[in-house]
Amino acid sequence: MLDHAIDAFDDLREHIGEPRQAVVDKQLDHLDRHCRDYIARSPIALLATADADGRCDCSPRGGPPGFARVLDERHLAIPDYTGNRRQDSHSNVLANPHVALLFLLPGMGETLRVNGRATLTRDPALLADLVTGGTKPPRLALHVAVHEAYLHCPKAFIRGQVWKPETWTPADELPSAAAIYRDHRDTPGLTVEQVHGELAESIRERLW
Repeated sequence: MLDHAIDAFDDLREHIGEPRQAVVDKQLDHLDRHCRDYIARSPIALLATADADGRCDCSPRGGPPGFARVLDERHLAIPDYTGNRRQDSHSNVLANPHVALLFLLPGMGETLRVNGRATLTRDPALLADLVTGGTKPPRLALHVAVHEAYLHCPKAFIRGQVWKPETWTPADELPSAAAIYRDHRDTPGLTVEQVHGELAESIRERLW
């Protein structure tokens, strides 16, 4: 398999070809009214970061539609709701401020990619402004200076039939998150029931 690896950009272009001009032309350096409307409707985004050595991380960010706040056409802010406190993404940002965001809108195949440079902020006025839908004020926010905005075509979601409930795995056939967590933690004596209780308590008490 490695004998057929592509390790040069020219080889990649020769193998795949050039993008159509229309694909190139739709890349923006700001958030126009369509991007702002998409973000205002989106309840979830995927945040990709990398540390100083290039090791990558990708994690979800979500909340009521509008949880990610467009401040102007070149800036947006994302609240940091209560999580596991690992701070993997934020630690990466401190070492390497370049971030990539992929916003999703349930039912719509197109996704919105936003790339830029991020800063961690605890500005009280901004944090208070990020409260939506009865959520608590976050303790921290990610402030992103937008460098690129790009609306992806829906082909990946069409191929995967992502928004077609009839194709989803039935709930009673889904893997048990509690069992997975128990096995990954490998703590002697820890039961699936105990982990299930921990997960339920975390969601009940520390959702925001």
